[in-house]
Amino acid sequence: MNPPRDRRTHAVQAEALYLINLLLAPGLAFLVLLWLARRHRASVNPLTRSHLRQTLTVSVWAGLLLVGVPAIIALVGNLDHPATWIVLLLYVLCCHATLVLLGVLGLSRAIAGETFVYPLLGSRKW
Repeated sequence: MNPPRDRRTHAVQAEALYLINLLLAPGLAFLVLLWLARRHRASVNPLTRSHLRQTLTVSVWAGLLLVGVPAIIALVGNLDHPATWIVLLLYVLCCHATLVLLGVLGLSRAIAGETFVYPLLGSRKW
């Protein structure tokens, strides 16, 4: 298989799949991202390795934050009370919006050919 001409190709693909996972096709895009990471895990390109590791790590965290935490809020809170729904809605909206904005920032860094570490959630070593 021929390597891409541009060293940014796989980094941009990883970041785009992260955003697709959040916005359009959750789960399916994550599986494609896993496939891409497995295929290029031994890449000599540090930009590819960095963005693949970051997007995989943050995708797992995003799943926990967007599914696990709301489930805990729903279990702990009383769903008959409007306050529980307000907390649940505010949490999901703020968390999702933050993850999307960080994904857009990661995508812009990948397009620029720069590495990116997601704040708080990203893997520090690559």
